[in-house]
Amino acid sequence: MEADELAEIAKNDDHISSKKSSSKSKKKKKDKSSKKKDKKRKHDDKSPKKSKSKKKKRKLIDQEQSQDVAAEDTQQSTTKKHFSFEYQHILAPMVGASELAFRLLCRKYGATLSYTPMMSASEFVQEAATAKHGIANSNICEFQTIPEDRPLVCHFSANKPQDFARAAALVEPYCDAIDLNLGCPQRTAYLGHFGSYLLGKEDRQLVVDIIRAGSKAVSKPIFVKIRLLDTIEDTLELCQQLRDAGASLIAIHARYRASWERTGPGARDGPAMLDQVKKVKESMPGFPIIANGNVITYDDVVNNQTLTGADGIMSAEGILNNPALYLSRYGDLDKDGERIIELPNLSPLKNIETKQTSGSANDKASRKLNKKLREIIAIEKKIAESGEDSINDDQRSKLQAKSELQAKLLEIENVSKCNEEPNLPESDATPQTSAVKLSVLAASGRNPLALAQEYISLVKKYPMKIRSVVFHTRRMCKDLFERYQLMEECIACTSVEEVEAVLAKCEKYVSNPHSFHFDQEKAARDKEALKNKRLEEGKRKRYEDRMIRKAKREGLSDLHHYLRMGAEVPSVDTVRKLKKASKEERLSVWKKNHSQHCMAHHLEEGGCKRDRSCAFIHAAATSKLIFVEDAEVAG
Repeated sequence: MEADELAEIAKNDDHISSKKSSSKSKKKKKDKSSKKKDKKRKHDDKSPKKSKSKKKKRKLIDQEQSQDVAAEDTQQSTTKKHFSFEYQHILAPMVGASELAFRLLCRKYGATLSYTPMMSASEFVQEAATAKHGIANSNICEFQTIPEDRPLVCHFSANKPQDFARAAALVEPYCDAIDLNLGCPQRTAYLGHFGSYLLGKEDRQLVVDIIRAGSKAVSKPIFVKIRLLDTIEDTLELCQQLRDAGASLIAIHARYRASWERTGPGARDGPAMLDQVKKVKESMPGFPIIANGNVITYDDVVNNQTLTGADGIMSAEGILNNPALYLSRYGDLDKDGERIIELPNLSPLKNIETKQTSGSANDKASRKLNKKLREIIAIEKKIAESGEDSINDDQRSKLQAKSELQAKLLEIENVSKCNEEPNLPESDATPQTSAVKLSVLAASGRNPLALAQEYISLVKKYPMKIRSVVFHTRRMCKDLFERYQLMEECIACTSVEEVEAVLAKCEKYVSNPHSFHFDQEKAARDKEALKNKRLEEGKRKRYEDRMIRKAKREGLSDLHHYLRMGAEVPSVDTVRKLKKASKEERLSVWKKNHSQHCMAHHLEEGGCKRDRSCAFIHAAATSKLIFVEDAEVAG
């Protein structure tokens, strides 16, 4: 524990003890005054019963004072044990899902700590170099925040210490902690070599170096989110190494780290193994451990914390279905309805600009360096997708210059930082709040339609991509949308106004169920679509098995060699361009990038004639409007 933390605890202990002593002195004074009053009562005609009732009142007052001190003591030993903020009820980081509007909704209904979506540290640094309206409001890697969005953890993927350190330094003024993602199971994480694919022994020194670099770069705490390793001993060793490298908190998604083919117990599905979180916590009793997994209701939150002994509970799936998951932390929703909850009034997004001279020599040099680094990132991506042989000698020489370019850019940034004066919100300003009864929160928190409508109002204030809006709306209203056959209509929405219209239709059916008429043909179409989806998923698994067997037969050390080739799903724009291209150009592009996918399905008029018998994948082309749930809600 740091010296300043010890001082803070000592200060609080002194505060509590002074409260106790003042309580005792007050009691003594009351006893003296009561004795004087008792003497007077001997000469008065007043009833002695009143004296007894006053003594009972004094006793009750003393008991309440001692309970207040005890309660404050308990709070001091739990919520403020390690940090200056409460971290027991946590909204998990989710790609495309834990954005500002959703964070604010979850905070209102009980979440005490929120994580941003996963952001690429290298991309964040590159985009920040050209930001015009400050870090918090330029939508860098979709990052947005306001003063009421606290405490906040900025969540990054990274596989280079300097990238993580620079990204951490950029966001430090706008958050309370910076987190390294070591849990993402997406195939893009495999190709980019980040997330749970950094948890192997061969990358342990790299991970330790990343944590150390982050710790040195900022004064805010560094958090880490991990998955379980193959054995509990390996997980314990990893956690201890992360702590020793400078991590201040570890959140454990209690499922095993993923492999490319997504096999093995707990790789993607099934119950989380919270017993292993318990063992980690028992071996590291003085270090903050967060449990993630197996949370659907608030009872799960309480039971999981009791089971594991974890310092806090993190939820992703549970809170997506119910943003009011943590509401019961305020009290019994049925018995404590008159309790007043103070909620912050939300600020609008502002342009947080910095005072620096534009067009200076440093700015020009920085832009040139960033351009060269972007070229290098593109080269690295090409190597990840197609191998070392896909680049030429000129590109290799550019790769070798990366470290030198980064060092120059960091030097320029340090000079610029000395001249910067960020126009940040006043930290000592009194926050404006509104008082709300718990019964009012409970009424809306128990109504998924009301939650979805409130979310839409936040999206209008803090805009987000429509695919995320559609995703959150259909998760919150899943049961209602399925009951009233509105799910496909919601998924097809391309604007916030269209989503609002679907919610209005749902509200009409809820208020007047007789106005809804079940459509048998639509139900049959939905059933067929689900059947086709499951068929495609099965086809993918069989293809993966064949490719791994092929790699084994050829004696390749990398069993996933063929699985990486042509795995990229074509985008809507790519399909549109290739339809106009020559046959030779189509084949060349398809073989290079999309060979696992059916070209006829995407490019031929009328689609693939083989339909279900086709051995290739019939996946929908990607676009900004398409939301792949398994890829988005990951980590």
